[in-house]
Amino acid sequence: MTLEIRDISKRVGADVHVHETSLTLLPGHFNVLLGATNAGKTTLMKLMAGLDRPTSGQVLIDTVDVTQQSTQERQISFVHQFFVNYPHLSVYDNIASPLRIAKMSSSEIDRRVREAAELMKLTPMLTRRPQELSGGQQQRTALARAIVKESKVVFLDEPLANLDYKLREELRAELPQLFADRGAVVVYATSEPAEALMLGGYTAALHEGRVAQFGDTSDVYRRPVNLTTAQVFSDPPLNTAAITKKGTQCQLNAEVSWEMTGPQAALDDGDYTLAIRPHHVSAMPVAGAVAISGKIQVTELSGSESVAHFTVGQGSWVSQSDGIHPYQVDESHTFYMDVSKCFFFAADGRLVA
Repeated sequence: MTLEIRDISKRVGADVHVHETSLTLLPGHFNVLLGATNAGKTTLMKLMAGLDRPTSGQVLIDTVDVTQQSTQERQISFVHQFFVNYPHLSVYDNIASPLRIAKMSSSEIDRRVREAAELMKLTPMLTRRPQELSGGQQQRTALARAIVKESKVVFLDEPLANLDYKLREELRAELPQLFADRGAVVVYATSEPAEALMLGGYTAALHEGRVAQFGDTSDVYRRPVNLTTAQVFSDPPLNTAAITKKGTQCQLNAEVSWEMTGPQAALDDGDYTLAIRPHHVSAMPVAGAVAISGKIQVTELSGSESVAHFTVGQGSWVSQSDGIHPYQVDESHTFYMDVSKCFFFAADGRLVA
């Protein structure tokens, strides 16, 4: 089973929603579309699913060109971020609805519905209506309807976005197991880098309708091939600054410089963009780290973490540290940058170290 898109694009008038894109997606793992709002995730999904027509290019399922086929002919399931259930039907009938449309026998429908309900922990709720369910149970119903079809391709468009934190974490952990042995290609859209990492599999980093990088999720995260991918795959936002390298010396600004080692020291002399993720900019000293000071702009406390936005030159950086730290807005504070975790990008955005 494969889902392949070849040079797919979508234009509306002068606006390009998706630039020419080619991808091959396989079963056995999640295929994640990661990007901010308006990056093109949903549009690309709709093109794959047949809910929208491409301006150019082809969609192939199992090497068969389905570009002109309807959504129904493609044997796919699509789960939206909103709870799309039929309010006048019971949970049982909601799950059974695609099977009845396919004119399956009553015994086969019953078997599949009860199996899907058991997987999604909905068996006690089968006689209830959607309005009698919690948000998590409603989304489980929509997911059960996707599972019961035994579709060739399953599209999950930010399906956990409207759930509370606890339900989101619970379902996020369960989803890979639910689809692991079904032989379907699973495509999952999210704007959360942490969610992509948790789901694993393969990730396409999208920005302004283009796939900046596609590959094994952990590889895309650890080794972004360009600055755009690194920015897509960072939350809080990636810290960046212009630096100059001369010899083995790296100069960030008048106050901050350090001696480069390893592959970084082998870079040609010149100007680069340095990038580092916020959790490698600590509030406490770290072995080998470089001190960098700035005025605190905004602080956030989240559980056992402290986040501080602070000035660096004319820009702003973010530190994300374990523990609770007594930051004071408008006061200067020293942070510690683990330079071994820095990325260096050339003027054209390519990763060079």
